[in-house]
Amino acid sequence: MFNAWMVLFLHILERPVPLEGQPADPEQRKSWGWWKVKKWTVHILNRLYTRFGDTRLQNPENKAFAVMFTKTYAGKILECHLNLLDVIRAGGYLPDRVINLILQYLSNSVSKASMYQLLQPRLDVLLFEIIFPLMCFNDTDQKLWDEDPHEYVRKGYDIIEDLYSPRTAAMDFVSELVRKRGKENLQKFVTFIVEILRRYNESPLEQKPYRQKDGALLAIGALCDRLKQNEPYKSELERMLVQHVFPEFRSPMGHLRAKAAWVAGQYANIDFSDQNNFRTALHSVVAGMHDTELPVRVDSVFALRSFVEACKDLGEIRPILPQLLDEFFKLMNEVENEDLVFTLETIVDKFGEEMAPYALGLCQNLASAFWRCMSTAEADEEGDDPGGALAAVGCLRAISTILESVSRLPHLFVHIEPILLPIMRRMLTTDGQEVFEEVLEIVSYMTFFSPAISLEMWSLWPLMVDALSDWAIDFFSNILVPLDNYISRGTAHFLTCKDPDYQQSLWNMVSTIMADQNLEDGDIEPAPKLIEVLFQNCKGQVDHWVEPYLRISIERLRRTEKPYLKGLLIQVVANALYYNPTLALSILHKIGVATEIFGLWFQMLQQVKKSGVRANFRRWEHDKKVCCLGLTSLLSLPNELLPAEAFGRVFRATLELLVAYKDQVAETAKEEDADDDDMDGFQTDEDDGADGSDKEMGGEEDVDGDEADNSRLQKLAAHAKAFRPDDEEDDDSDEDYSDDDELQSPIDEVDPFVFFVDTMKVLQVSDSLRFQNLTQMLEFNYQALANGVAEHAEQRRTEIQKEKMEKAASANAPA
Repeated sequence: MFNAWMVLFLHILERPVPLEGQPADPEQRKSWGWWKVKKWTVHILNRLYTRFGDTRLQNPENKAFAVMFTKTYAGKILECHLNLLDVIRAGGYLPDRVINLILQYLSNSVSKASMYQLLQPRLDVLLFEIIFPLMCFNDTDQKLWDEDPHEYVRKGYDIIEDLYSPRTAAMDFVSELVRKRGKENLQKFVTFIVEILRRYNESPLEQKPYRQKDGALLAIGALCDRLKQNEPYKSELERMLVQHVFPEFRSPMGHLRAKAAWVAGQYANIDFSDQNNFRTALHSVVAGMHDTELPVRVDSVFALRSFVEACKDLGEIRPILPQLLDEFFKLMNEVENEDLVFTLETIVDKFGEEMAPYALGLCQNLASAFWRCMSTAEADEEGDDPGGALAAVGCLRAISTILESVSRLPHLFVHIEPILLPIMRRMLTTDGQEVFEEVLEIVSYMTFFSPAISLEMWSLWPLMVDALSDWAIDFFSNILVPLDNYISRGTAHFLTCKDPDYQQSLWNMVSTIMADQNLEDGDIEPAPKLIEVLFQNCKGQVDHWVEPYLRISIERLRRTEKPYLKGLLIQVVANALYYNPTLALSILHKIGVATEIFGLWFQMLQQVKKSGVRANFRRWEHDKKVCCLGLTSLLSLPNELLPAEAFGRVFRATLELLVAYKDQVAETAKEEDADDDDMDGFQTDEDDGADGSDKEMGGEEDVDGDEADNSRLQKLAAHAKAFRPDDEEDDDSDEDYSDDDELQSPIDEVDPFVFFVDTMKVLQVSDSLRFQNLTQMLEFNYQALANGVAEHAEQRRTEIQKEKMEKAASANAPA
């Protein structure tokens, strides 16, 4: 049956499409029945080839079929595809989608020795007479450029269009050919391109092959990663730019001016021997932002991003920064494209606090652009054009980047807040599900860095809580960050406001989520962290909430399976003890769970993996610290509340935990030092693997991140990181997870060693007999641990005092 189908498919591929009856209109022609049959046949064969074309990647049950398919049919399909491409070589018609699919098949064949062998006899004709012409500017491009430049720009930067584009598929084929078979093809292809450039330069103005020059520049840009890595090309790149790219900034052809900007951007990060050449390229790209042709302006903005990233002297850009920003927003009023916003993000990220004078205007313009993009996205009911939605997300990310850049200038947030409030209010409802994460980041910045949290910002609390209760459980860890900010930075309002009652709102939300048996352990991890935020920030002011939160935490603990969540729920108990040990312990006794909870807690403290690493409370220094403070708080209780036997057990467990905490802090510091050393020579390589790939080329591809937001503000990032659900808590690896020093919490100022020693000193004075009995019954090894902890506490006390003095001196130093 399969063979019969394959015979039919091959017959369909080979059968000529009749000229009679073909629609003249290109849009109707590609949908004509004959071409649709061809398209779907090629699609089916591509799917088979992708799945079974590599026998090494097959499951045992598919191996025999894959071997049969590759030996019997893969080569025949390749032959049919090459014959089809000959149609366009002869000037005939082939739908774009069919060309795209055929070239995908050919790209997948390059790495396979048997298929490449079949391809080789026809490779030169394919490369120079079919592939390269597809890369050149053509009549269709010119018509769209002239009649609808906005659509030209959209198609050029639309990832969906790339799926159907013959030009994109041609570029991918060349890139794959050079990557996998570069030894025999790179020099040949470059020689061909150089010949085109030579003919162009030697031709009189009226006879210059402008479109071929466009294709040659596209090829040079597409091969930038390979050419930047390999000699003899690497050392010739600057000269190539000067001779063949820079002149096209003044070309009478708009498409060549645009292509020159794009190519210049691709090579902005090379080592220029003459910085004047970098300067020339930069200023030419900036000048392109004023071009009369929209596509040239857009390509120039995108290229500028690469120059900003590569620029070693921001003095080159600083004087024209206001002008650049004006041009940006003029363009954003014309074009909705997330790549435009990426360039703006890069500039903001690069200039940091220098953007302060422009921050208000930037936020106003980005907010306006956001609303325009949302209108476009909402009007696109069928979702055919994701450009508006993507650009809207880009606007919000750019706003976050701006807020980060001025984070040390809190007074600006007061003026920015009214601009962003309408966005936050609307997008924290179901209307903003597509941008919810980005909006929450903005709320996090506004509540973290503003001088104070305004009543208008407080009005967002119910929106987030309602969303969480209704549909946003997947965003719980993101919502946690601003909720923490509200409680920790607006504690007085949180505690005193009764309309709405934020304390009751918090309880309703946390208790509902913790009691929901349909939610998995990972979904509710932020809930116990919120309880911690409450207990630590409202110490002594929420006594009436201690029992309800302890009850709900213990109920959830009894049916929790994941060790990480168990640890978080035990930390609720630890936080309650640190909040008020007498109250917390009496509640545990009242509900009859004290023995059960402490038994589980001590058991978890003792559990170790096969490697000897602690199984629980091991990921973050913070977890150990919370447990240390909770257990130490117990030691302050009198004998009637904590009998001698329990007192001794708690004391020993606390000592062991303090030592483990000290070791983890030391290990973290050691790793950070090592990471700093490693980053000095950091580079990333990609293994090209087997399949006849060129290992002699020395050309592993760069995997450099290209996003403008690759470094968020450490404080807030750490804040979010600490609250992020961890899906790997059951991993049996021995990897250590370190806390981030930038995470802000009320216990940051509490040193657990000093707290422990001070607690014991108070006990020594207030109940000397209890203290004496403890020291007498303590085993030698625990006495040694106690002495070590005491010594370290005094060392920490000295270090803390020194840090305070240095901080005070720094604060008083003249600016």
